[in-house]
Amino acid sequence: MREKAILEIRNLVLRMSGRSILDDLSMGFARHRVHAVIGPNGAGKSTLACAIMGLSDYRRYEGSILFKGEPVDELPVDQRARRGMTMAWQEPARYEGLSVERFILSGAAKKSKETVREVLEQVGLDPARYGGRAVDKTLSGGERKRVELASILAMRPLLVIMDEPDSGIDMDALARIFDALEFLKANGSTVLLITHSVAVLERADHGFLMCDGKLICEGGVEKIRRYYANKCMPCDHPNEPHSDFGERAGDE
Repeated sequence: MREKAILEIRNLVLRMSGRSILDDLSMGFARHRVHAVIGPNGAGKSTLACAIMGLSDYRRYEGSILFKGEPVDELPVDQRARRGMTMAWQEPARYEGLSVERFILSGAAKKSKETVREVLEQVGLDPARYGGRAVDKTLSGGERKRVELASILAMRPLLVIMDEPDSGIDMDALARIFDALEFLKANGSTVLLITHSVAVLERADHGFLMCDGKLICEGGVEKIRRYYANKCMPCDHPNEPHSDFGERAGDE
């Protein structure tokens, strides 16, 4: 029997400015696995993430999104979050006047200083140095990504969406993110990676390839990466895979 999906996308159509960004998209994400949604820039990947989370500009879609078997189409982002869905943004938000410790504890499953210490150490930040700092422009983009990831680890969510997790960070931070993926999976979370990077794809258990708002194929990582290396499929669409991927694929 096929494992029941924690998240289902059914015939999703989303039009913006007269253009179909998502085009009759159907996908299923199995529980307790790391999934990657990969594709060229403009494929609709980040739009899909925003629609799943229910952001206000992305809720006028046709079709349905089901979480744990129940439709969430009418729920705003805060109610989806209460059901166990969260998202790590490509560009993490700043919170003037809010300390790192308070930010982490605001959504933590277990609200304690020990929780703050543990999750900051997991992402490679010294609790003594960072706990009292503000989540504002005094933190670099990479530091804010680590703080955001620490807050997600503390939440113990059912579903985590990571939009371009490797964007704007160094190799050490990326390694910490990859370690966090394994921790989340081991502790019962399902992870959805939005990416055009093969390095991120290779950390997944299962992949989906999108182009021009459509699902091109899905399956194991090796299947997806080879399809992507061949520029998705023969077509005249202007999108192309990321140059880094082309270089890596050519090395094989």
